[in-house]
Amino acid sequence: MNIKPIKTEADYRAALKEIESLMMALPDTPEGEKLDVLVTLVEAYEAKHYPIDLPDPVAAIRFEMEQKGLTPKDLEPMIGRSNRVYEVLSHKRNLSLNMIRKLHSGLGIPAEVLIQQSPEVRA
Repeated sequence: MNIKPIKTEADYRAALKEIESLMMALPDTPEGEKLDVLVTLVEAYEAKHYPIDLPDPVAAIRFEMEQKGLTPKDLEPMIGRSNRVYEVLSHKRNLSLNMIRKLHSGLGIPAEVLIQQSPEVRA
C-alpha cells in the first residue's frame, strides 16, 4: 500500500479518485483495507477543512416535527404550555436545560444541537 497523508487539495482530489476506483473492493482484501484507510484519511481532511455547522435548535425541532407529523400541541409535554411552545418556535425564548433534556429524549435530537443558543432570540 502506498498511502500518504492528505495535506493539500490536490492530495484530497487524488484520494477521492482512488476511493472511486476501489469502491467495489471486498472487505479483508488488500484493496478493501486500502479503501478503509483512504476513507478515514478523507473523513479527517473533510472534518478539518469542510466542517459542517450544527443546525439551529429551532430548525432541528421543526424538522423533527415535520418528519414525525407532530404539531405544536405534541411538544407541550417537552416544552410546556402552548404559549411557551410558540415562543420557542418563533425564536422568542431559548430552550431551558429541562426542555433540552425532554426534547432530546422525546424527539431524539442530539443534545449538542439543542444546547446551542438560538441566534435570533427576540425579546
